[in-house]
Amino acid sequence: MTSRALTVGFDLDMTLIDSRPGIKAAYQALSAETGTYIDAELAVTRLGPPLEQELRYWFPEEKIQEMGDRYREIYPTYAIAPTLAMPGAREAVAAVRARGGRAIVVTAKHEPNAKLHLAHLGIEADAVIGWLWAEAKAVALREHEAAVYVGDHTGDVRGARTADALSVAVATGPCDAAELRAAGADVVLGGLTEFGAWFDAYAAGRG
Repeated sequence: MTSRALTVGFDLDMTLIDSRPGIKAAYQALSAETGTYIDAELAVTRLGPPLEQELRYWFPEEKIQEMGDRYREIYPTYAIAPTLAMPGAREAVAAVRARGGRAIVVTAKHEPNAKLHLAHLGIEADAVIGWLWAEAKAVALREHEAAVYVGDHTGDVRGARTADALSVAVATGPCDAAELRAAGADVVLGGLTEFGAWFDAYAAGRG
């Protein structure tokens, strides 16, 4: 079996981790510090795209880089501890490893913060690649010869398809199953709790 058949990529936010409580806290801290209103409850309903896209709803363009830098700086203080693993996340990574595969994380998140989340939750990835969104995720997926990419957003579907990887979508984020199918997902699961059984069948079929 080739290395491509053995490497599975995972998105992070709302795929492997439920970062809504932590991100909400970080936005609330940024709002308090800057005196700028941010609807943190609304912001966490649309996770997936890069941070700057969300910040543009609340700050003028000339402040985006400064606010993005500050958010990422305070993020570890507020966002790591409240964040939980998604149901089935650890088991999904274990399922890949049980088949002799590699599990990598490809995310739009600031890479150091992504690594902090995984370390805090005890989720061990073979590689973590940050700062990539949607089609740009294909760069890392191709580099690591990923056969499958698992994500919760239509942007993740586009990234998988751009990389010629199988798009496995989980309906645990802002996009529902119908949206994910319409975007071109090859497989749609209710969540990572369903991944192990699917992956065993998939890997056996390729073996």
